[in-house]
Amino acid sequence: MPRRLWARVAVVAVVVLGAAWYLYPPKQTINLGLDLQGGIHLVLGVETDKHVSTQTERAADDLKSALERKGIAARRVAREGDRTIVVELAGPQGWNDALTVAAEFGRFERRDEDQAAGRFKLAMSERLVAQLRDDAVRQGLETIRNRVDQFGVAEPTITRTGTDRILIQLPGVQDPERAKALIGKTALLEFKLLDERTPVEQALAGQLPETSEVLYQRRVEPETKAERKIPYVVGKRTLLTGAELTRAEVQADPNSPGSWQVAIEFNATGARIFGEVTEQSVGQQLAIILDGNVYSAPRINERIPGGRAVITGQFTVEDARDLAIVLRAGALPAPVTILEERTVGPSLGADSIRQGLVAILGSAVVVFVFMLVYYRLAGLIADVALGLNLYLLFAAMAAFGATLTLPGLAGVALTVGMAVDTNVLIFERIREELRVGKTPRSAVDAGFARALRTIIDTHLTVMVTAAILYNFGTGPVKGFAVSLFAGLAASLFTAYFFTRLLFDVVYMGRRKVEAVSI
Repeated sequence: MPRRLWARVAVVAVVVLGAAWYLYPPKQTINLGLDLQGGIHLVLGVETDKHVSTQTERAADDLKSALERKGIAARRVAREGDRTIVVELAGPQGWNDALTVAAEFGRFERRDEDQAAGRFKLAMSERLVAQLRDDAVRQGLETIRNRVDQFGVAEPTITRTGTDRILIQLPGVQDPERAKALIGKTALLEFKLLDERTPVEQALAGQLPETSEVLYQRRVEPETKAERKIPYVVGKRTLLTGAELTRAEVQADPNSPGSWQVAIEFNATGARIFGEVTEQSVGQQLAIILDGNVYSAPRINERIPGGRAVITGQFTVEDARDLAIVLRAGALPAPVTILEERTVGPSLGADSIRQGLVAILGSAVVVFVFMLVYYRLAGLIADVALGLNLYLLFAAMAAFGATLTLPGLAGVALTVGMAVDTNVLIFERIREELRVGKTPRSAVDAGFARALRTIIDTHLTVMVTAAILYNFGTGPVKGFAVSLFAGLAASLFTAYFFTRLLFDVVYMGRRKVEAVSI
């Protein structure tokens, strides 16, 4: 064979061996989607109003601190409703100064002013409320995606649907309850000082200072496995949150054999604040609170530099690992509730796979027989190219870790049709050239050359469509787009390059070609 022909054979050999590398079991495999291997389907509702009220609460605390720094006495600065702050001054003397301070909170509008009573309100604008609600869903989406990525689910679907909902599909998840707990945990980590001046009994009786609240620690008795709740009187002021965390790792608890703890570390800002808090609070108990639950309340014996601490709570290794995941991924900006839940069993996936494969194999057999009968030896060449096309398609999906879904199987079937259509186009061009009296070699050359532009146009057009579907589609649409794009790329290679190579090997190596079996 000519040297140029050997070079093309080498290219095909490299491609085939490379595909075998990715399809070999120890290497990457094709991930199966939720509809094929089972898993869980969740629709979460984000409580956006809670995020708005939280931001209003923080703004009220900032306003109160700003008034104190200016020496303006206020009887009350508190949130009213979800989006309003009520300010009641001790007297009308500081009215103008208070309005100057309030003007710094430009995102709020001043309303219901009563200078004689020293009272006014700050209300969020509708535009800001809409922005905060949108931010809550966007941040929640990213936080959940980070948690799921660390949880180790292959090719999950996490996308926004509607104004305040998040769609989650987790293929292959075997423990739905653990996954739901991981996803739905708000993970708001707070450090607060205990109010040791107020007896717990008094607080439970309702005699509680305005600056304190009652929170509980849940403990499980090792012997009876019974859960009991221990009340704590905790100051409302948050000294430090998990927003400054840089590390959260699982460690064995040295004080409780068989239990685990989570070691945390803050960034430079958090370490400085943590050092100041522990220095100013020596002798007091510091409560470590996650989502309103007290995990531990150690006594501060000395200043703790470096910004390192541990969270204990008689965790199992899985509990500690999940807690570390949510702390690393960050807190959800607002609570989420499960609005819809479906568990897809593996039996449904097995049925889908079997039916899909039967459909693909059945169509492929029909196509193979038709091409062989209608185009004879050329049809056999097309069948070999079609087999290579499917081989490269699945190898490409394995190489990129793509997910195969039920619509993806439909994309595979469509690829078979496109590949056959390409071969038919080439063969009919060759037949036309033979009818006008060209020699077999000239007819083959002309047939491939004239069909090339049409082949490229049709394939690239559909590939662009598949790329658009992948970028803007979700779930099943993406699965269809992935298999279609990969199949068309393989079809371009096999239907033109590989088919032409086989024609050259069969016919062009002869000194004289009398006819083409087509």
